[in-house]
Amino acid sequence: MRADALARTVRRYRIMAYITGVVLMILCFVGIPLQVFANNLVVVNDVGTLHGILYLIYLAAAYMMTRQVGMKLASPQTIIVLLAGTIPVLTFVVERWVTRRYINPALAAAAAGRPGPGAARAPSAASGQAAPAAPAVPPPAQQRPS
Repeated sequence: MRADALARTVRRYRIMAYITGVVLMILCFVGIPLQVFANNLVVVNDVGTLHGILYLIYLAAAYMMTRQVGMKLASPQTIIVLLAGTIPVLTFVVERWVTRRYINPALAAAAAGRPGPGAARAPSAASGQAAPAAPAVPPPAQQRPS
């Protein structure tokens, strides 16, 4: 994976995580109290719709990021990342956790030209290097003392 493509994917994920998290906090901590105590549905309707649209975009960005940093498809970690946009404040916590555990090592590996943690390694014969030869003569059998 090229380092610049990975960096763009990570940037998209981070932007969507922060935007989705902020909009969800506005919905939960401003819109719902206004709906309950002031009978004002404007914020809940508008911000709720906006959050729904942004969450779908967040899902796409988070899925692409998890694939590129090597997270397994149906692992609990991937599911946590994808569901983080449904619980207020969790997107910020999960983004920091994913950055430390998966994104930083993948970016370092891509910058160094190594395959990332989830990348399949090519066989050594395909890379032009000779595979280590198997020993031609088996090791001598151990003799038991008589």
